[in-house]
Amino acid sequence: MELEQKNDFIQRIETALDSIRPHLKIDGGNVEVVDLTEEMIVQIKWMGNCSACSMSAMTMRTGIEETLKAKVPEVKGVVALNGVGV
Repeated sequence: MELEQKNDFIQRIETALDSIRPHLKIDGGNVEVVDLTEEMIVQIKWMGNCSACSMSAMTMRTGIEETLKAKVPEVKGVVALNGVGV
């Protein structure tokens, strides 16, 4: 994947995450995009309270991953590089 194409995907991912971030911020958390792999796996970092939350796995599946796959269909999955159980 070319750098320009990768940057375009990351911008689309950031825009999709912006629809979720207000819900995370209510609980004192957030999420940061670390990278996008060649396999279209989004690597994220939990921020604030999300990094220690026992519900982060559920938030990952039902909030982040579903939203990203719906808004950026090229995304194949999402992995957290930190947090509970990582």
